[in-house]
Amino acid sequence: MPDSPPSAPAHERDHGKLAVVRSVAIVAAALLACACGPILTAGSSSAKPAGHQPPASERQVPRPQIVKRLIPFHPKRKRQMAAYSERHYGERTWRLRGPRVIVEHWAETGSASAVFNTFAPDVPDPELHELPNVCAHFVVSGSGRIYQLVSLKIRCRHTVGLNWTAIGIEHTGFSDAEVLGDRAQMHASLRLTRYLRCRFHIRLRNVIGHAESLSSPYHRERVRSLRTQTHGDWRHRSMQVYRGRLRHLGSC
Repeated sequence: MPDSPPSAPAHERDHGKLAVVRSVAIVAAALLACACGPILTAGSSSAKPAGHQPPASERQVPRPQIVKRLIPFHPKRKRQMAAYSERHYGERTWRLRGPRVIVEHWAETGSASAVFNTFAPDVPDPELHELPNVCAHFVVSGSGRIYQLVSLKIRCRHTVGLNWTAIGIEHTGFSDAEVLGDRAQMHASLRLTRYLRCRFHIRLRNVIGHAESLSSPYHRERVRSLRTQTHGDWRHRSMQVYRGRLRHLGSC
């Protein structure tokens, strides 16, 4: 029968057991700390009180409900828009990049369907007889419903001198006063304009009426005969009321 390995003296065995116990205790403490994570006190910088809200500048302005009803904007119409941009602005593109202006219009018609039907056909417009046909990015109906007609990545012909950098918003109705006095329509219009203004970082003073187009710092027009062309919808006095209401909704 082989010899058994020699056993350690009693005092060495006791020291070995104590070392094992200490090692186990250290490992257990480390695992507990990892599982629990850091403990936050009331004064810790990472602690946030219940109901904490980020500052207004960090909160996103809510997007209003928008119904998409896009007019046909096929490649041929895009090529026409690029050619129009070259004639009027000296740049051959149909793309709308970084818009700096929002132009408010009223459509001189009582329904959003009539506005859609005016913009949808790709025919020369009745006023200047150019292609592509006129359009706007949105129309707000008298009931307060918002329709998007054109992608915000595409230029629309709605304001001579500003189509290269402007978002166009139509309103059903026949006068500034009618639109300003329609509570549902005005509520929707202001929410849409605020959302777009904040999304694209457009200054309040660059939310204008069509009749204010010539005073915009972004107005430019290569065709001499059109450099003073504008329309009478949304005069300065009406837009002062509109911008005042918009300001009342708060900053971005």
